[in-house]
Amino acid sequence: MTDKTLAQYRQVMGTCRQLFDQKNKDYGTSWRILRLPSITDQIYIKAQRIRTIQDKGSQMVGDDIASEFIGIINYSLMALIQIQLRNDTRLELPLREVTEYYQKHSEVSQQLLNRKNHDYGEAWRVMRITSITDIILMKLLRIKRIEDNQGKTLVSEGIDAGYKDMINYSVFALILMMEQNQNQGNNEQKTDKKLQEQ
Repeated sequence: MTDKTLAQYRQVMGTCRQLFDQKNKDYGTSWRILRLPSITDQIYIKAQRIRTIQDKGSQMVGDDIASEFIGIINYSLMALIQIQLRNDTRLELPLREVTEYYQKHSEVSQQLLNRKNHDYGEAWRVMRITSITDIILMKLLRIKRIEDNQGKTLVSEGIDAGYKDMINYSVFALILMMEQNQNQGNNEQKTDKKLQEQ
């Protein structure tokens, strides 16, 4: 992973972590009541909303596309924590403990990204954000199929691999959106400068 990508990855994950911590301070770990299929469905709703907004080119309510990608990341991390704690019946976890789990699974996802970037380079940088959305939806459909089969697979990786992939694809989307916004801002500044010079 290049230094630039690593810095962007950490910036995105820092934003996600901050929101996760704030919500846990407000609501506690009430999400612990959710079974894995329920978390998968929540992620699916967010990904489907992103696709609908992309197709229609507008939205009628609240959270923007970036917020939904952040939601996909945080719900995916919740899912990975739930998998780790599947034999732990506690609904309420201390904030310090849950943030340690969050950090651990964030680092595992980053390590996966490092390995894939080694093999593929940064091919994701030429992807359309709409394509990333479709890939996330495809992975969700695969996870839902595995869940419906009680976790049994013949040749596929387990559902935890799907959640890790969705984290990284969502990070890719947020980095690309961040760069698009920066480029747009730079272009607007250049236009303003030209207008002032005339």
